Amino acid sequence: MDKILRSIIGIALIAALVGCAPSGFSAKNRDYKQLDRGSFRGSFYEVDKGDTLYYIAYITDRNVNNLIRFNNLKAPYTLRVGQRIKLWHPDYKDTTPAYSSSKPVAVAQTSTTKSPPPAQSTAQNSGQTSTNPQKSATAKVDQQSTKEYVGSKQSVNSVATSKPPANKAVSSWEWPTKGRVISKFSSGEQGNKGIDIAGQRGQSVISTANGSVVYSGSALRGYGNLIIVKHNDDYLSAYAHNDSLLVHEGQTVSAGQKIATMGSSGTSGVKLHFEIRYQGKSVNPERYLP
Repeated sequence: MDKILRSIIGIALIAALVGCAPSGFSAKNRDYKQLDRGSFRGSFYEVDKGDTLYYIAYITDRNVNNLIRFNNLKAPYTLRVGQRIKLWHPDYKDTTPAYSSSKPVAVAQTSTTKSPPPAQSTAQNSGQTSTNPQKSATAKVDQQSTKEYVGSKQSVNSVATSKPPANKAVSSWEWPTKGRVISKFSSGEQGNKGIDIAGQRGQSVISTANGSVVYSGSALRGYGNLIIVKHNDDYLSAYAHNDSLLVHEGQTVSAGQKIATMGSSGTSGVKLHFEIRYQGKSVNPERYLP
């Protein structure tokens, strides 16, 4: 189940899921469970109304990062109706599909991984000054973030082909809801990739930092009503098992803004499953939260 979430998150990290036309209409509310991955075959894809890079990568079974490079797309990756998206390039080898169900792949060469930088204490995102120093995350991560999202399990120490882009650091984090942590983070293969917080049905779930919503829906089995917020090119947060979703894909949110209500969708009890990911790799949220 974590592999599926990592696939969704991998796409979300690169594409902001904005509308495709300059007039700014909403993206199609597609049910990806009803779509065949890799069903489109060809060298080019012509953008239709409501298409996003997320959708194009899914139906063409391409890596979004490669689509961006092949077509020289710039943030926020807005597409135009009728635009032709090149699905290959002679100078690049598109060997990493956006999704895969293959067996584990061994990576021959490795490079030194780096840990996420410590969170800063100045709370620029919330407009307040924190009196408590933020904890730093020490979990090792994969520098080549696009490989982390392949469905197959790969070594964390995979080949780094480029340096990560410069980003504005997330200066502070807020707890996503009130309640008791009933399940801690575990870095094990079958461990909890975030934390579970118990609470009351309908209580507020807030965005833990400034960002934009890159996923809002219930297509991922086992996560119920899920929201994913991208904070910058390195960090994103995920909020699962919500009762109601109050934000939509492409919407900008502020730290502390209510984005959902707590529920039990996709699970047996009322709780919030919360994750922070750095370059696609799960990190312990409690090392960031005040």
